[in-house]
Amino acid sequence: MSDAATIAARTWAPGSWRVLESQQMAEYEDKVLEASVIAKLSKLPPLVQPSECDALKALLAKAAAGEAFIVQGGDCAERFIDCEAERLEAQLKVLVQMGAIVSEATGVPPVVIARIAGQYGKPRSKPTEVVEGHGEIMSFKGDNINGYEPEERKWDPKRLLEGYYHSASTLNYLRSLRMSADLSKFFDLDVGFTSKSATHAQNIQVAAGVKKSAGATTFYTAHEAMQLNLEEALTRPVGDAHYNLSAHMVWIGDRTRQMLGGHVEYFRGIANPIGVKVGPSMKNDELAELVAVLNPNKEAGKLVIITRYGHDKVEQYLPGHIAAVKATGIPVVWQCDGVHGNTITAKSVGLKTRAFDDIMAECTNALAVHRKAGSILAGIHLELTGQETVTECTGGCVCVTEEDLKSNYETWCDPRLNYKQALEAAFTMARELGPICVETESKGSARELGPICVETESKGSARELGPICVETESKGSARELGPICVETESKGSAKRTRKR
Repeated sequence: MSDAATIAARTWAPGSWRVLESQQMAEYEDKVLEASVIAKLSKLPPLVQPSECDALKALLAKAAAGEAFIVQGGDCAERFIDCEAERLEAQLKVLVQMGAIVSEATGVPPVVIARIAGQYGKPRSKPTEVVEGHGEIMSFKGDNINGYEPEERKWDPKRLLEGYYHSASTLNYLRSLRMSADLSKFFDLDVGFTSKSATHAQNIQVAAGVKKSAGATTFYTAHEAMQLNLEEALTRPVGDAHYNLSAHMVWIGDRTRQMLGGHVEYFRGIANPIGVKVGPSMKNDELAELVAVLNPNKEAGKLVIITRYGHDKVEQYLPGHIAAVKATGIPVVWQCDGVHGNTITAKSVGLKTRAFDDIMAECTNALAVHRKAGSILAGIHLELTGQETVTECTGGCVCVTEEDLKSNYETWCDPRLNYKQALEAAFTMARELGPICVETESKGSARELGPICVETESKGSARELGPICVETESKGSARELGPICVETESKGSAKRTRKR
């Protein structure tokens, strides 16, 4: 019997994963305390609503069709100490700005997903590490599991409750910020840091368009669902379905995607949009089988395949993975994780880092492979921070060197792009994506439409009027191309101008 058949023969329930082996999970000595924590979590209010999860699924389906683009990012591992207003606003700001840059340059709306309000746990390559003065101790697995300081490394189930409360606080603040604060400042981009770049003039033009259009600040939350007892406790029945209401989207890591393991068992039954990280160790036939298990009903927008190979391995592995998934006939959303395959150790300072050029090479190489294969890269997934002074990744227009890493190396896990590097990443992807094109099937010609932009001259403001559609005459089908803006001149006449 195949693995897929074995899985299909099981009866799914939120806790059916418990009889299976699950990698990377913390095991607690005090079982009574653990049980009391899980019981408490199972009664606490959900952090998100099922309708929000469904809305994200619909947007992911649009991204898979090339009608939107996913910008997903945030901390490698959130820290409880960073749950403060200024830092949270900075995280939202950088992601909204990245989405706005891509939207302005391409004409398609962004789908902004934040690694926030729950990204408190991290898988580690080794369960223990040797720390000078302390000997061999448990590896730090995120604030949900244990503390960063050596004396706090014991796995403590009470931290799961702390993670919930920090997530609730984070979401409460970000939601209230969106509802009541003036976020127009988010769309005022300073691109002076790219002044020495050959693309500076183009960046200025895009930034001006972003300021004029002042788009949406909608965001969704996501995290790696590693600690399954926590995820089960926050999984609730909704009609005939079960939703993980700790986040809008959750994903399986590359280290926990074993076909017969607990994580795949849990994920196959929840109604949320879900993701799975896919690296060089994933065989083509294994991926095809996994896709069938995780999206058996062939739902559009349900399953995100997040590839992370390393910038020099994309062309070796991605074409085979695309072909294997295509052969199943199951719709997926392709996303490129540009960071996890490109982590190195800076020998001069002994710190983990990533080179900006390697990160962007992975993303742009993935885009090229998808285009060649007749597939669609629906988005990018990066580890980043809204903090300007962080020095964890090298390169970019800000020219962070290996020696600079020691200046402000904050992360407790993996290195992140800082604010300016993150914006530069968005500009880079926007240029590579370019404006959208639609092929009219009756004539076989391609027509670049892009967004049509306009400004009301008497008031100086632009109003988004909604999506436009282009109908292909031979088949009568319509495709949503993106928002238009109409400029009403002072005399009341209208003119149509291109953004680019």
